Amino acid sequence: MQKRMGEAVARVARKVNDTVENKTDSLDLANCKLMTFPVGIYKAMRTVTEGIHRISLANNELKSLTSRFVTTFSQLRELNLSGNYLHRLPEEVTSLLHLRAINLSRNRFRRFPEPLAAVATLETIDLEENEIAGEKRCRQRSWPPWHRCGASTCRRTPSAPTCACSSGPSSPSTCCCPRRSPSPKPERVSGRALALGRSLLRCGVRFG
Repeated sequence: MQKRMGEAVARVARKVNDTVENKTDSLDLANCKLMTFPVGIYKAMRTVTEGIHRISLANNELKSLTSRFVTTFSQLRELNLSGNYLHRLPEEVTSLLHLRAINLSRNRFRRFPEPLAAVATLETIDLEENEIAGEKRCRQRSWPPWHRCGASTCRRTPSAPTCACSSGPSSPSTCCCPRRSPSPKPERVSGRALALGRSLLRCGVRFG
């Protein structure tokens, strides 16, 4: 158990360290067995958060997304939260003024996340394999460009005031299929990453 936890901490520390050192615009923490978003990451990435445009937290064990996460990474264009235990989104999601795509597939939503209706820049919302039953999954509220349909994946087309919707696999051009992250390459853990890992443990980061 301790060995697996140590490996998970080292993986998170290495990925955060790589993002900070290389000043990339993405952070991939998919498959890291996270039960919460590590608070220590906010401090570790404080100098680069404005440049982060894509984050993947897919296939973890997250039960909630905090307002601090949303306000810290305010420049997000793409957010992948698929494969978690989420059932709601914080109201602060409405402040993501550049968000174009969000993947919420394989979670525990029972209704359409209302805060997303206020994000005018959104082009794709993926709600595949949730617990939404007996109601329209792509619903029009205060956002007319989104079209009523019974599908769980919705995409606003650039040339029309309606969206293309699909509840099953489709061609990549419809943006209904989540992107697959490239297989991680084995990397050596640097001294800085090890120090970050110890910091995450001190902050009480929980792993499954």
